[in-house]
Amino acid sequence: MFKVFEVEGYVRIPPERFGEQLDLVALEELRKRFEDRVVRELGYIIAVFDVKVDRRGNLIFGDSGTYHRAFFKLLTFVPLEGEVVEGDVASVRDIGITVRVGPINGLVHRVHIMDEPNVLFDRQASMFIGERTKRKIGKGDVVRARITGISYVSTREGGSLIRLTLTMRQPGLGKLEWVREALQAKKRPAPKAKK
Repeated sequence: MFKVFEVEGYVRIPPERFGEQLDLVALEELRKRFEDRVVRELGYIIAVFDVKVDRRGNLIFGDSGTYHRAFFKLLTFVPLEGEVVEGDVASVRDIGITVRVGPINGLVHRVHIMDEPNVLFDRQASMFIGERTKRKIGKGDVVRARITGISYVSTREGGSLIRLTLTMRQPGLGKLEWVREALQAKKRPAPKAKK
C-alpha cells in the first residue's frame, strides 16, 4: 500500500549552497537523507515532495551549516500482510522465485509457486514447471501474489531492508496469464448434459 506522510523536522543547508534558492536546496538535501531508505514506522520511502522551509535558520556551535525548520511530505510503500500485489519475476533459483514488488523484493518459495503437488526446477532453462499442468514460470513473467510475511532486516551499513514472503497458491493468484485463463474458463458456459 502506498501512503503519504506529512513530516515536520529540520534540514541542514551546507555553507557552499548558501547563495542558491533555499526551497530547492532543502528539497535536494531531504531527498538525499530520506529517499530509498526504510523507516520501520513509515515503510520504504520513495519520494520527498511539497517542501516548505522556514527562511530563518539556526546555527549550531562547531557546524558551518544552517538548520531550517521544514514541513514536507513523504510518499512511502508500506506492505501489509494479506495484501495482494503484482510484480515481475526478477530471479529464479532452486529455492524459489524473487518477485519485484514496487521498490521491494519478495520471495515465493518453490512450494508456493503453483497450486499443484509437484513443481520441478529446470536449472538449464532457469524456470519452474508444473509436473501435472506443464505450466512454466521464469524471469520476466508478471505475477500476482499475496504477502504472507514481512520482516525488517538491519544492514551492516546501519540501514534497513524490508523482506517479503509471498504465496501464489490461492485462487486469483499466479502468473497473470494463468489468472486470465481461469477467468475465461469461468465465463464459458458449461456444456449441456445429454439426455
